[in-house]
This record gives sequence, C-alpha cells and structure tokens, in this order.
Amino acid sequence: MGTLYYGDTRAAIAIDDRQLAHLRVVMISKLRRNEPFSFSWTNPGDAASRRSTVWVSSQTTLQFDFDDAETPELDMATLERLSREASTARGLAAEPSAVGAS
Repeated sequence: MGTLYYGDTRAAIAIDDRQLAHLRVVMISKLRRNEPFSFSWTNPGDAASRRSTVWVSSQTTLQFDFDDAETPELDMATLERLSREASTARGLAAEPSAVGAS
C-alpha cells in the first residue's frame, strides 16, 4: 500500500501501489500540460464511507511514496481510461478497492 501526499499539509491518502503507479503517470502527464483536474477517493474505515475530492493544479504539491521498490507493470488501457476520466467534469477517481486506511 503506497501513499499519495497532497498539498502543503501533506494529507495522506493510502492507495494500492499498482493503482498509485497508474495515477502518478496520469497526474504528472496532466500537470506537465498545465491541465488542472479534480481527484476523488472514498475514505474506508469511515462509518459512512465518505468520499473526498481535491482540486489538483500545477500549484499543488504531490508526493508519491510506494511500499514496493519495484515499479508495477502499467496497463495501457487503464492509463487511457484514467486519462479520459481526468478530463471529465467528474474528474479522476481512485478505485475504492485500491484505497486503504490512511
């Protein structure tokens, strides 16, 4: 289980290493093109399984920490799907099954 740190407050979002590797590629690609987007995830462990959303732009500090030193194999279809998703009004979302308690 890796961790995505968002913003200066370093809010931690625990995400499965494989999903995090795909999200990292998509997020960095969007930011390199100066394309802001929203990112959502479900907070497991919360009684109501709340959903959180943040706005990600080139002014956002992101840090990707992986538990495994080996980079997972990336799936091109997943990258394309996530890229399309990030460009919609709904924005990019972590798969609920890939998000752990932070």
